[in-house]
Amino acid sequence: MAVTHKMEDNLKTAANVARGLALEAVAMAHSGHLGLPLGCAEIGAALFGYLLQLNPKQPRWINRDRFVLSAGHGTMFLYAWLYLSGFAVDELSRFRTRGSNLPGHPEFGVTPGVECTTGPLGQGIANAVGFAISEKMLHNRINNIHEILDYHVVCLCGDGCLQEGISHETCSFAGHLKLDNLILIYDSNGITIDAALEETQSEDVRRRFEAYGFFVQTVDGHNINQIIEAYERAKMADRPSLIIARTIIGYGIPGIAGTNGAHGEAGIKFAAETKKNLGLPEQQFFVDEKTKALFGNRRQQWLRDYNYWKNRFDAWKVKNGDSYSLFFENHTLESTSRDILNMGAISTRDAGGKILNALAEKNPKIVTGSADLFLSNKNYLLGKGDFGRKNYGGRNISFGIREHAMGAILNGMAYDGVFQPSGATFLAFSDYLRPAIRVAAMAKLPVVYIFTHDSIAVGQDGPTHQPVEMLAALRSIPNLDVFRPADAEECEGAYEAAFLRKNGPTALILSRQDLPILTEISNRKTGTLRGAYIARKETENLQLILLATGSELAIALEAAKDFSQFVRVVSVPSMEVFKRQRDGYGEEILPKSCKLRLAVEAGVAMPWYAFVGPEGQIVSVDDFGFSAPGKQVQEYFGFTVEIVREKIRSLLTKICEFIFDENLALL
Repeated sequence: MAVTHKMEDNLKTAANVARGLALEAVAMAHSGHLGLPLGCAEIGAALFGYLLQLNPKQPRWINRDRFVLSAGHGTMFLYAWLYLSGFAVDELSRFRTRGSNLPGHPEFGVTPGVECTTGPLGQGIANAVGFAISEKMLHNRINNIHEILDYHVVCLCGDGCLQEGISHETCSFAGHLKLDNLILIYDSNGITIDAALEETQSEDVRRRFEAYGFFVQTVDGHNINQIIEAYERAKMADRPSLIIARTIIGYGIPGIAGTNGAHGEAGIKFAAETKKNLGLPEQQFFVDEKTKALFGNRRQQWLRDYNYWKNRFDAWKVKNGDSYSLFFENHTLESTSRDILNMGAISTRDAGGKILNALAEKNPKIVTGSADLFLSNKNYLLGKGDFGRKNYGGRNISFGIREHAMGAILNGMAYDGVFQPSGATFLAFSDYLRPAIRVAAMAKLPVVYIFTHDSIAVGQDGPTHQPVEMLAALRSIPNLDVFRPADAEECEGAYEAAFLRKNGPTALILSRQDLPILTEISNRKTGTLRGAYIARKETENLQLILLATGSELAIALEAAKDFSQFVRVVSVPSMEVFKRQRDGYGEEILPKSCKLRLAVEAGVAMPWYAFVGPEGQIVSVDDFGFSAPGKQVQEYFGFTVEIVREKIRSLLTKICEFIFDENLALL
């Protein structure tokens, strides 16, 4: 329904005020993007001034509408509207300055009202789908929750977002799921950074999204009534919606509007003229009385709506106490049954699947997904149902062959904060979702990635599936914990660490081949929780430290058996967790006095130099593998007991001047 002429006039005025705020902030910072904040100002006015359900005093209110700015370069759009709405943001003059909560792109946890970290184009669309999936799960798993939850997920995206491949993966999936709580608004201005859009794109976006199964509308992005009416129709649709908003990038900037120059700060030199053309005074960060009154009334209405909702929520909580405690209170992580861990040799992917099922049985917040590899990843939750348009209550999400979308959708679910999401694929394909992992680490999201088929032992699938460099690549991401467990009990410790972690993501690296249960080591789980531990201590004078992870730990233990008086074997399931240990734990495990060290891992050597030092050596794989049975590939690269044993003997003989007879006895 169209708004009154008075309201429309107030919203138009607010749009120009927001344009002025963006101009001033970018000019003061001498950095930033003016195109979207000026081009989408009427969209912002309609959303924040009239449509969205928010509460600036409770930014994480569960029944708020989620607004995601996928086109994160236009961050001053969001900051201007949050500022006018009354969120606790810093003065706009501090935009892009150190210590400000107004960084150059939106960052989750930094700015109140920012739902997710965006900037890499297209990620925000997938995050929005994650939010939408989270709501659908809530509605279908909690008794009568529909009585108190009725929010929508709204995402503003641009041409760049829709050109990135992740938008196809994600929107295809969203359309398939019929997520009717999702509304995408496409800032269709026909301009990219280098040139007009027609230089790189010719498809019909409307027909593309209709093919996905979206309800599609096209509006004049500078007509507030058209925007509002389209939004209200989208809320009533039985499928996800796309609103194509035709806009002029950098609206109002002389000589810049409608050109690729509006993508940066080129319009700064026209700031004064632009403000004059928009009817704004010279005063910096000017907000007129009419706009102040508009948002003063909005804040009062938001507070009334929130208080009304809170009363309903409290009444719901009394009637549904069990559901409330299950989904809105923290859970302790239940330990796994010993039966899982005492079944003989077992791959860590199989052990991991059993452990995950045991954890999920006790914790209803745990959900999982796979990029078409449930059968291989072994992370399917038995008896928990498949999430889909016929059953939004299922806890297993089949993402199809969409690794990048899976990663960013899991991020969206983690941003929402209700469920504990995990997702799986082969380690060799981890680069397909690496951009989403990087953002999860930056935003400190507790997402769990399950990567199976962890090494050259995959064998006959060949080098495309033998992830020799992937461990090093993942370990290079700040704030990502990487675990490569050696047996079922280390696997249990890794899973518990992953699902207990609240300040960042975790990657679990699991084997396809069976590994022996290392019962000779008594402290495998507790040691894993500290990142590294002594698997076998030397019996006399320490001369060499042998370090290993995953399937190579059993090889290391056997190879070092003949030198047990001099050699310490250390398991390092997680380098990152080990590095964080304090109180001298690092020195206790790896004393600096022992400089002779040998690391054994079926991956590139690079991560190990920090542990072995200049005098140490590494048995590694610094080339791509080849197609042959796994044992042949392992033997070729030196991962056998005999080869590692000879390496130990050689090091002790050469560096420590020990002499061994042919039976490896010390002479």
